[in-house]
Amino acid sequence: MTNPQPPRTVDEIADAYVDAYAALDPYTATYVGLTGHDDASTDLSPDGFAARRALARHTLADLDAATAADERERVAAEAMRERLRLDLEMDSAGLNRNLNVIDSPMHWARETFDLMPTETGEQWANIAARLRQVPTALEQYQHTMREDTAADRPPALRQVLAVAEQARRISGTFFGELVSTGPEAMRGDLDPAAAEASLAFERFGRFLTDMVAAKAREDDAVGKDAYAIASRYFLGAEIDLDETYEWGVAELTRIEAEMAEVARQVVPGGSVDDAVAALDADPARMIAGTDALRAWMQTLSDRTVESMNGVHFDIPEPIRRLECRIAPTKDGGIYYTGPSDDLTRPGRMWWSVPEGVDHFSTWRETTTVFHEGVPGHHLQVAQVIYRREVLNRWQRLMCWVSGHGEGWALYAERLMADLGFLDDPGDRLGMLDSQAFRSARVVVDIGIHLGKDIPESLVRSDGLAPGPWTAESAYAFLRAHCRLPDEFLHFELDRYLGWPGQAPSYKVGERIWLAARDDARRRQGDAFDLREFHRAALDLGSVGLDPLKNALARL
Repeated sequence: MTNPQPPRTVDEIADAYVDAYAALDPYTATYVGLTGHDDASTDLSPDGFAARRALARHTLADLDAATAADERERVAAEAMRERLRLDLEMDSAGLNRNLNVIDSPMHWARETFDLMPTETGEQWANIAARLRQVPTALEQYQHTMREDTAADRPPALRQVLAVAEQARRISGTFFGELVSTGPEAMRGDLDPAAAEASLAFERFGRFLTDMVAAKAREDDAVGKDAYAIASRYFLGAEIDLDETYEWGVAELTRIEAEMAEVARQVVPGGSVDDAVAALDADPARMIAGTDALRAWMQTLSDRTVESMNGVHFDIPEPIRRLECRIAPTKDGGIYYTGPSDDLTRPGRMWWSVPEGVDHFSTWRETTTVFHEGVPGHHLQVAQVIYRREVLNRWQRLMCWVSGHGEGWALYAERLMADLGFLDDPGDRLGMLDSQAFRSARVVVDIGIHLGKDIPESLVRSDGLAPGPWTAESAYAFLRAHCRLPDEFLHFELDRYLGWPGQAPSYKVGERIWLAARDDARRRQGDAFDLREFHRAALDLGSVGLDPLKNALARL
């Protein structure tokens, strides 16, 4: 007779999940810095998604049988259940693999190479092995797309055509440039593998235009039911979408009024447009070329870490390093990737500069460095990876909630203004411009996907045609309220249309972070300490915003 095994702890279940998931999704293993999987590729076929779905269900059952040993494990279990249940909802709706211009399986198959190490011959052998698997990976995704289309979940035509163009660009030079710095002795492996990967992306682009486009849906909107799932996934919270839409309009109005006040500090008696023109004409605020942009980002980031550490935050020495890089793509995104589990790969800020853009205004981008670096994503993500003593491996490496992360980063921008780091009127105007941009995204994203009517106030102020939002009216609205180059705005709009629920997570996430801070201040009264609030909140890891509020209320 065998003795029954005691139930596993929450941490043991979480750690086992990380190992099992890394084997099923080597791309994610590379992304989070788990070694041992760089020579493999993620199965993008229906069977691959089914295997990851089965793992989520099995892990949820294990969590239901576990008992949290303390408050720390209680928070971990609550966060993991919330994430895995939403993973399953997203999978059932096809939202975890939908074709879009920024985060689809095609992008995973390319972006994984950005984070693969290249210091040793073994690491280059891993790159060659994964390159040889690119054709299979894209064929698997084609199979998945066919099944989703047959199940009445076709992609939107706008995304099909845009991603086909991205695939064409990737097939041109990316893989050849990737292997060009590899060891000469491995040219016989690397060059043919890169050529095959390039051809695979070319074939995938033709598949989209020749096969998928004819069956794609004309409508960009996903509808309220699917949008509600996506919103809960990206926020980790359930919100009133109608109220949030109206709040987005009001928040944009409030921020633009504040912008008008700051603009008069730049140009006395002038408008926001006058201030923008003056700032853009100031040679001291202009950067020419991507090399100079990268150097400026790095200098500002280093200086900010030094200023923050020991004063407003305690930043452990191993994570004080942040690398600023120009991304190998030209899609227009700015993003952060975290350090590896062992911290040998540092956190990195990436800037994907569109074709034709070669001048950059520091007044616009100072707040971006705070957002992506410290006290934004880098402080948040790298500190979580560092805090092994309070977080299990799943919390440290694999739990990312956009509303928590992007909400924190936007909160960090406003915090830097409150702390005096954006007292320069130009830099402060840049922060407010960023805030207005994120507010406008709330309006566009919810408005289009839920088929809402354009508010009368915007019809009057922006000259928009009354009635439901369209891609054309959304672009006109963004141009009226967001001071970004057309290349960026075109990409941004395609992103909102193809990635429902993600763009509002920045501003809505910030709103929930501010509410959580205000609630803590009310509860603690004179004992409230902002630095301690930030430490306690970040020590919880990236959790859904509803679990965050619940955990903070128990502190």
